[in-house]
Amino acid sequence: MRKNQVLAQLDDRKLKLERSKGQSQQEQSLRQYYEALGNRNAAQVQILTAQVAQARAQVSLLDEEISRAKVIAPVDGVIVTGDLSQSLGAPVERGQVLFELAPLDSYRIVLQVDERQIGDVAVGQRGRLILAGFAGDPLDFSVGRLTPVSTAGEGRNFFRVEARLESVPERLRPGMEGVGKIEIDRRRLIWIWTHEVVDWLRLKTWNWLP
Repeated sequence: MRKNQVLAQLDDRKLKLERSKGQSQQEQSLRQYYEALGNRNAAQVQILTAQVAQARAQVSLLDEEISRAKVIAPVDGVIVTGDLSQSLGAPVERGQVLFELAPLDSYRIVLQVDERQIGDVAVGQRGRLILAGFAGDPLDFSVGRLTPVSTAGEGRNFFRVEARLESVPERLRPGMEGVGKIEIDRRRLIWIWTHEVVDWLRLKTWNWLP
């Protein structure tokens, strides 16, 4: 999908009909205005001046709505939602989302980090991502933002961490999933093997104490 490509064309026949009526009203008011001006009828000239301005404003508004009847792609990208092939002729409501377009030159990685490990994550840390689509080609990234948003899954809470890719391969597509690892500091092997159990014991001990 290229920038400025037409994604959809809405039915604008009713708008064009209203514009034709508005244009005719504008021309009629103009004729009456010039007649009143020739007759030096100041009161009528003032009334018709307002009517002409109103008709012009209405035609301009309809022109704007007609121009919006075409849904144009704002950027180069790929459509992730919005298949309207089965909705030909169906009415569209104001504010209804018709398409979601994802750009192909800027991606955001969303990592789900276990709440027990979120304390080790900080902005600026680097990491590597392996995607299921091409597992043999790891991608480098850097942590850009830690959000306070958490989701529950598999009996645990996970925090949303956003990251940026160092380079974007051409075959990358929105919605791909994989496994990411974030580099932190060096830890002893004994700590790596036992820290989850120690933390669990500390939590349980504190819960049992009066």
